[in-house]
Amino acid sequence: MGDLSQLETSETAKDIPGINITDLDAYRDSGVPHDQLRTIREQDPVYFHREDPGGGNGFWALTKPEDICFVSRNPQLFSSSRGGTTMEEYEPEDLSQFNILMLNMDPPQHAKYRKLVSKGFTPRIIRSMAKGIAEDVDEIINDVIEKGSCDFVRDIAAELPLVVIARLLGVPKDERDKLFDWSNRLIGFDDPEFQTSIEDARMASMEIWMYANSLAEAKLASPESADEQDIIRTLMNAEVDGEKLTEMEFDAFFLLLAVAGNETTRNAISGGIVAFFENPDQWQRLVDNPDLVDSAIEEILRWVTPVMYFRRTATQDVEIGGKLIREGEKVLMYYNAANRDDERFADAQKFDIARTENDHVTFGHGEHFCLGASLARLEMKLLFAELIKRMPDIRLAGDIRRLRSNFINGYKEIPVEFTPGAKI
Repeated sequence: MGDLSQLETSETAKDIPGINITDLDAYRDSGVPHDQLRTIREQDPVYFHREDPGGGNGFWALTKPEDICFVSRNPQLFSSSRGGTTMEEYEPEDLSQFNILMLNMDPPQHAKYRKLVSKGFTPRIIRSMAKGIAEDVDEIINDVIEKGSCDFVRDIAAELPLVVIARLLGVPKDERDKLFDWSNRLIGFDDPEFQTSIEDARMASMEIWMYANSLAEAKLASPESADEQDIIRTLMNAEVDGEKLTEMEFDAFFLLLAVAGNETTRNAISGGIVAFFENPDQWQRLVDNPDLVDSAIEEILRWVTPVMYFRRTATQDVEIGGKLIREGEKVLMYYNAANRDDERFADAQKFDIARTENDHVTFGHGEHFCLGASLARLEMKLLFAELIKRMPDIRLAGDIRRLRSNFINGYKEIPVEFTPGAKI
C-alpha cells in the first residue's frame, strides 16, 4: 500500500465551492444534483464531504465506477455492518437491529444468508414467473386503460412490483396495500408525508414483523401446494450452520424482501417514464422499434439509478485515489454518479435506449450485488413492452412530485393521460 503519511486526509481535504449533495429539499424540488456529482467526479472523484444531515463527521463520496467496484470487492476493508449502509449515524441499539438485515451483513455471515435467500431467486424460478407477471401487467393496464388518465406511480409503477413481491411472499391480494404503506414509511424516512419520526419507522418494522409471523403461522397450519411460488416456506424450513432461523431473523428477511423487493423496482419504472417524458424522441423510437426493449431497460436502470448510494465504513486505514481514508470513516458509493461517468460510457449524459455498451453499477457489485436484479429486469421489460403497445401516446398531465430523499431516487406522483383503450 506504500507510505500513507503523505496522502490527503479528511482534515486536509479541500472543499469544492457550491457542493452539497445531501440537501433533502433540493432532491425533492429539483431532482438528483447531477451537475454537482459531475463536478465532483471530474475535479475530485474521491471527495470528502464535510457535512451530512445525520450530524456526523462527514463522508468520502466515491463517484467513479472503478473505485466503487474496489470497495465492493473488499468487504474486509469496507464494512456493511459497522455503521450500517446509509449516511445516518445510529445509536448502538438501533444499529444492532439493522444488522440482522442481510444488506448490513459482512462475510462470512452474509454469504451464509445470501445462499439461503438466493434459493428463491434462481433463474428457473424467475423464468417460471414470466407468464404470471405478463398477466399481472395486462390486469394493471386493464384497470386504467378505459379511463384515459391515472397516477402512474400508484396505479402502474407501484402496482406491478407489489403484485409480484406479494405473490413471492405469499401475501393475499387484498392485503398488498399494507406492503405499499410499510415501504413508504420505511424508505421515505426523510419525507414528512410518509413518516414523522424515527419511532414511526420502528412501528412500521414491528408491524411488518408481526405480519410475517402471522403469515408463517398460516403456512404451518396449511398443506404445501405443489405449485406454490412463495419463499416463506423456504425461510421457515431453512437452516444456517445447522440451526433454524430465529423468529427475528425470519422477520428481518421478510422485511428486506417486502420493502427492497418493491420499492426499487417501483422507482426504476417511475424514473423510466419520466426519462421518456424528458426525451420524447426516445419514447417514439421504442414505440417504433419494440425490439429495443431490452437495451431500453438497461438504459433506464443506468439513467435512473433508484438507489443512489450505499455506505461502507473503513475497517483500517486505506488508500483510494490518492486519499487516505482512515479506519472508522464513512465511504459512500454514489452509483448515480458512476453511471454517468464519461470515461465509462460514450455520451454518458444522453439518454439513449439503443446503447450497446452499458456496464452500469445500478445493482451494485461484488457480494452485495442485488439478488432481485433479474426479477426487476423481467418486470420492467414486460411492463414497458405493453405500455408502448397499449399506451403509445402516454404523456405527462400535471406536476411530478418527488420523494424527499438523498438515498432513494423516488417519485410520489406522476399524473399521466393517454388515449382510452379497450381491456383485453
